[in-house]
Amino acid sequence: MGAGAKIIGGLILILIGLGLFIDSITPIIGTGVEWVSNFIIVLTGVIPILLIIIGLFVVWLEIDELKVQREMEIEESKRQETKKSKK
Repeated sequence: MGAGAKIIGGLILILIGLGLFIDSITPIIGTGVEWVSNFIIVLTGVIPILLIIIGLFVVWLEIDELKVQREMEIEESKRQETKKSKK
């Protein structure tokens, strides 16, 4: 999978997490979920945070990977220029 697709996937996870937060404050979707136990309540509180953290991690990793690829391309072009100038 390409870096761009992973960044988009991470952004989608962030948006889903934020949507779950917004829906819990102001019911837009109106899921009407009534949880039976405190365990489920805790899970529903943690899921949006985990989605946001995972999304941010994926975006951060892929942006870093793109920076490294650009640096490698710059170094490669510098090597080619030095080889041409030596000839």
